[in-house]
Amino acid sequence: MEKEEHVRRALKTRHLSMIALGGSIGTGLFVASGSAISTAGPGGALLAYIGIGTMVYFLMTSLGEMATYLPVTGSFAVYSGRFVDPALGFAMGWNYWFNWAITLAVDVSTVSLVMKFWLPGVPTWVFSSIALIIIFLINGFSVLSFGETEYWLALIKVVTVIIFLIVGLLTIFGIMGGHAVGFENFVYKKAPFVGGIPTILSVFVVAGFSFQGTELIGITAGESATPEESVPKAIKQVFWRILLFYILSIFVIACLIPYTSSNLLGSGAQDITISPFTLVFRRAGLASAASVMNAVILTSVLSAANSGMYASTRMLYSLSRHGDAPKIFGKLNQRGIPFAALIGTTMVGLFTFLMSIFGTEIYTFLVSASGLTGFIAWLGIAISHYRFRRALKKQGKSLDSLKYRAKLFPLGPLLSFVLCVLVIIGQDLKSFAELNWQAIGISYMSVPLFLILFFYYKLRHHTKIISLDQVDLSKPEIKK
Repeated sequence: MEKEEHVRRALKTRHLSMIALGGSIGTGLFVASGSAISTAGPGGALLAYIGIGTMVYFLMTSLGEMATYLPVTGSFAVYSGRFVDPALGFAMGWNYWFNWAITLAVDVSTVSLVMKFWLPGVPTWVFSSIALIIIFLINGFSVLSFGETEYWLALIKVVTVIIFLIVGLLTIFGIMGGHAVGFENFVYKKAPFVGGIPTILSVFVVAGFSFQGTELIGITAGESATPEESVPKAIKQVFWRILLFYILSIFVIACLIPYTSSNLLGSGAQDITISPFTLVFRRAGLASAASVMNAVILTSVLSAANSGMYASTRMLYSLSRHGDAPKIFGKLNQRGIPFAALIGTTMVGLFTFLMSIFGTEIYTFLVSASGLTGFIAWLGIAISHYRFRRALKKQGKSLDSLKYRAKLFPLGPLLSFVLCVLVIIGQDLKSFAELNWQAIGISYMSVPLFLILFFYYKLRHHTKIISLDQVDLSKPEIKK
């Protein structure tokens, strides 16, 4: 018997703020940022991250406006179905659940790679299994345990980046680590821009993957104690986080390490010894840099897995509540946790993880299939917000009814839409140039899978795009 009708709104402002702060800080910044500099040079990498950072800021303000108006667990999947077309909501929900369920498996696999730095003799499945059990227990106990865990894991990442920026700037000016290098690496050989527009576009893709996860703020709004206060505060921090963490970090790395260095080519957790962060700390004279950064990356991967478990569980719960998934996944236990959805997501994560050991081809297929799903979710946010605002105007509702208003509408969602489409198209331009159809199929697999979900629902239920005057703008009572 279902003992609770609603998820518990227990997340505090500090939880949402730190989830927003730590949502996109991970191996994308700590390791892969080096490959971006190597590919497009320091100027190209900065331009790409500034461009994607601007897009993400607009997307988060769009999501923030909708999430404060209608704070629901399904977030942008619900908005897509309510403001655009039920078929879009269905496809968005399953697309996002699939993305995070697969990402969960990737993250628990990555834990074993990180742990091998210290304990190379222990079988990899041991560490991954322990990580999956820990993540399951954190999410199974209460939403507050998820929020508190995410708060402290994110805080470790934030503190690390701040220390890195201080140490890096001191090293640039010669206060630490020997002579001052200044900005000489910015104009070294072909720098600051290497390879022109095609390479910058390819780095847009890398930057886009680095920022995946920022949309979690919309999912957590459904369990926020005070969404109308917490969400805007967290959203406002996004811009400064992007500016401080990504742009300044890349600036420091580009100043201290020439773009031609082979040490910048690492892209995953297994490359921690050549992480740009590790190299900069070493240059400053910190001998234990690799071990410290390995510990930080371990917290990052656990944080990503924790967030992935939460996001996919809540999305499966929301799909069930809207009749788009089996009813069992829409049930809550006495602690307000969608436990069946949690178990279902864990089983998929476990299956995918086992595939990484016993069936590498299937595992590679699943990871490739989830590749662009995050960008598709961002597209959905941009489209939903544009339609939401137009519906408000069509139905004669004042913008004063919005507790939080996204700036520069309609520029924000339109710019986000265009950049998302460019990033999706630019995912693998090289394969198009060489007409390598197998590589194209792998790179863009997410797109046809999303379209199959969309048209399956559309044909089965004969849905149409909702006319603006029929869009449901009613606000349910917030129950705590």
